[in-house]
Amino acid sequence: MSMFENLDIEFMIETMPLLLKATQMTLFLAIVSLVIAFVLGLIIAAIRYFNIKVLSQIAKFYVSFFRGTPLIVQLFLIYFGVFTMYPMLTQLPGTVAAIVTLSLNSAAYMSETIRAAFESVDRGQIEAALSLCMTKLQYMRRIVLPQSMRVALPSLFNSLIDLIKGTSIAFTIGVSEMMAMGIYEGSRQFNYFEIYFDIAIIYYIMSIILGFLQKKLEYKMSKY
Repeated sequence: MSMFENLDIEFMIETMPLLLKATQMTLFLAIVSLVIAFVLGLIIAAIRYFNIKVLSQIAKFYVSFFRGTPLIVQLFLIYFGVFTMYPMLTQLPGTVAAIVTLSLNSAAYMSETIRAAFESVDRGQIEAALSLCMTKLQYMRRIVLPQSMRVALPSLFNSLIDLIKGTSIAFTIGVSEMMAMGIYEGSRQFNYFEIYFDIAIIYYIMSIILGFLQKKLEYKMSKY
């Protein structure tokens, strides 16, 4: 209890509005990365689901690499490696590198979730669609996607929560998101514990809100 009794509550209250303002960048990084990751994950899942030659092998390696290496290592490889190889890319802000890294990392996990959801659809329905002369695009759009998205929804929401938490590494390359703001404010009075406690509270609240939205959406989709 003595640890919490020594907390500088006034400092925590004063810095909370600054941290909340910085969440705009945190949410921006997460939402943009989510959209890109979902589209890329859908494409990779389709490539592996239909087992397209050559592309399927490349997709397997991509998923294996991004799931098998730490996120911060991927960020440094892209920002200090790939971006420095081409003069045009060196002019881009760290925000772009953070979005690219988060998107590629999340897409690897999402693609596996979506592929598993695709495979959960009964093959008998697909065979029936083919017997009606439906194309692959038609039966994917009318049969597989509507059913598989209901299965994949919980894991996709988890990916969004992971994305929001993953944005915290963006401060390492100078992106002014919530973690960067917290470190700056904490260094002014060396109240690091208080500032990290504030940040943990904000992340936790965002996770609770997303969990609530997930349950609501799952309920509506199950009724549909």
